[in-house]
Amino acid sequence: MVVKQISIFVENKEGRIKKAIDTLAKENINIRALSIADTTKYGILRLIVSDNAKAIEALEKDGFIVKENEVIILAVPDKPNGLNSTLSVFDEKGINLEYLYAFVSSKTDEAIVVMRLEDMEKAIDALNDNNVKILDTQDINDL
Repeated sequence: MVVKQISIFVENKEGRIKKAIDTLAKENINIRALSIADTTKYGILRLIVSDNAKAIEALEKDGFIVKENEVIILAVPDKPNGLNSTLSVFDEKGINLEYLYAFVSSKTDEAIVVMRLEDMEKAIDALNDNNVKILDTQDINDL
């Protein structure tokens, strides 16, 4: 199962990230998870939100460049080696991990990890073969 994530390209200037977050807040869009990667000129703000279509429309109207792509969201044991044991599944199958970010919720004892992999279908098969818990959009909304 894949979940849609939005990526917002923001200039690396004072106030640009806040403006993107303000845009979402004005539309009553809940941010479930986020990550930012930056360079000297721009950043990529990656978000899991409550309503992608509404978020994309509002952000583009405010002048942001927004892309939507697929990620896999996993529940991994929130203990030492919990993430590493899951990453081993990808190493064994030769699947490249492009990036990940994580968050925790008070509603579960597991850590929640958002991943983008080079071969999403192969990754999902490998995770299913190893009984790794893959979350869907409803699971995330329930956290």
